[in-house]
Amino acid sequence: MQEDLARYYDALAPRRDQFRRAHGYYYRTLTRLYRYFVPEGKKVLEVGTGTGELLNALKPSAGVGVDLSPAMVAIARKKYPHLRFEAGPISTAADAGTFDHIILPGVLGEAEDIQALFTSLRGFCTRDTRIVIEYYSYLWQVILRAAEKLGLKMPQPEQNWLTADDIVNFLRLSGYEVIRKERAILCPVNLWLVSDFINRYLAKLPFFNALTLNHFIIARPVFAGARELSVSVLVPCRNEKGNIEAAVTRTPSFGASQEFIFVEGHSKDGTYEEVERVISKYPQKNIRLYKQPGKGKGDAVRFGFSLAQGDVLMILDADLTVMPEDLPKFYEALRDGTGEFINGCRLVYPLEKEAMRLLNLIANKLFGLFFSWLLGQRFKDTLCGTKVMLRRHYLELAANRHYFGDFDPFGDFDLIFGAVKLNLKVIELPVRYKSRSYGETQIQRFRHGLLLARMCLFAMRKIKFI
Repeated sequence: MQEDLARYYDALAPRRDQFRRAHGYYYRTLTRLYRYFVPEGKKVLEVGTGTGELLNALKPSAGVGVDLSPAMVAIARKKYPHLRFEAGPISTAADAGTFDHIILPGVLGEAEDIQALFTSLRGFCTRDTRIVIEYYSYLWQVILRAAEKLGLKMPQPEQNWLTADDIVNFLRLSGYEVIRKERAILCPVNLWLVSDFINRYLAKLPFFNALTLNHFIIARPVFAGARELSVSVLVPCRNEKGNIEAAVTRTPSFGASQEFIFVEGHSKDGTYEEVERVISKYPQKNIRLYKQPGKGKGDAVRFGFSLAQGDVLMILDADLTVMPEDLPKFYEALRDGTGEFINGCRLVYPLEKEAMRLLNLIANKLFGLFFSWLLGQRFKDTLCGTKVMLRRHYLELAANRHYFGDFDPFGDFDLIFGAVKLNLKVIELPVRYKSRSYGETQIQRFRHGLLLARMCLFAMRKIKFI
């Protein structure tokens, strides 16, 4: 079968670039989506590379394209000599090492053995590799066949028409886990002004989204085994003098090693001096104290994480409404590979009296529903302060922060948006939410609520309506 496919596409190779130019709008739109999923400067493997246009457009630090058609590969090598192209099965690139991203643009429809293909890709994967799979919606089968006969679409051999459930099952059988699903392109032809509106906005809305042509699944490999990791517990604190010692003494010992980083935000109740006292009282603990250079929790988180030395970065709010005793659960979920961004969820267990006001509770539930739609991953509680991720992922998030900009004074959305943009596996971990025993909340419901709403609109433009 592979030999038949190779001959089939060898015959199409001379017309490939001409066809892409004739249907430039569709391919430009598709490329824009891929460039959102795959940041520049990554090591990328493309399976079914054709003549290499997509791989080149992704601007990889190192790019390898594999295709069964020698004629297609010959054209790709001539056009993009700075990239590596191999003709034949995936094994022809066995010496290429591992990759940050592996993309499969429509090739599953022609794969003779999909499970064997996924299994063979594991040799190119690390724990952080992301698999980007594109496939056509089954609903478009008749339309695409008609388009081929009319010369509006490049002809293809008989396809495996796969549903999302089929692909998810193949991935699971081959040792992968799905991170997110996306659907795009409702109008593949260029209708002046109209097409962009349909594809950027209308196609992202419920009902219309189910009718789109191009569907994507992003997955990660699952590897067994885990090692103990060092931990940095960041405690942003402002006017929290009465909670400082408890933040240290109530946090269980876990991980290979542990450090506390207190970032003090210009308190008026002696919080800074209290941290100094606790440092002196517990010399066996690795505790560091810094004066916050700016304002707001977001600034404190970014500053503290920039100084952290642990493999795992954790946020513990100094009000201790999320109990320090729950932090080992976050660590274990990250260490064991259950998730890569562990987000606390306060909306499962009954809330302690006065822990969260009614309007705050309603707003949190609404934000959770909105973000689940916006980000393509389930979120029930976006505003829980306890968030945990690997330091190496945070450094990548920070390096790509320019995509969103410095927009978030709270720090919650900055981390969530960044984690989703990196295609990290998000897991929500239910926690028991307690009322304060010291101090007062620093959340201003209406002013901060309006600010959060504005950030949601901003996120729609940068994440959903790309």
